[in-house]
Amino acid sequence: MAVSERIGIDELLERVRENLDRVEPKEAFEAAADGALLVDIRYAALRERDGLIPGALIVERNELEWRLDPQGSHRAPEAVGHDLRVVVICNEGYASSLAAVSLRQLGIHRATDLVGGFQAWKTAGLPVEP
Repeated sequence: MAVSERIGIDELLERVRENLDRVEPKEAFEAAADGALLVDIRYAALRERDGLIPGALIVERNELEWRLDPQGSHRAPEAVGHDLRVVVICNEGYASSLAAVSLRQLGIHRATDLVGGFQAWKTAGLPVEP
């Protein structure tokens, strides 16, 4: 995308999602069972209000790249390599798309996000803990 080209957020989302193999809630649940890392980037108030996905790594959005970069000095222990399957989860599935693309730019080529975010996970009846 050229620097002088101006697009709105809706078009940007559409463009970045073309390159993501986004997953539905049940697919994300199964991927986690197969070793994928679920990463919850929702802010604290939403996690406190709605609950947590058991086993998901909690990483604030503004720390995501630093915590998931396998070469980074501030990486989380779960950030074991560029081949790690990562499913980013926000509240409704918008910010997570942009976050997943950012992780891909770091070389985490299997990063994607959850369609509908945490709310879709909860609606699908998948596990949530307080």
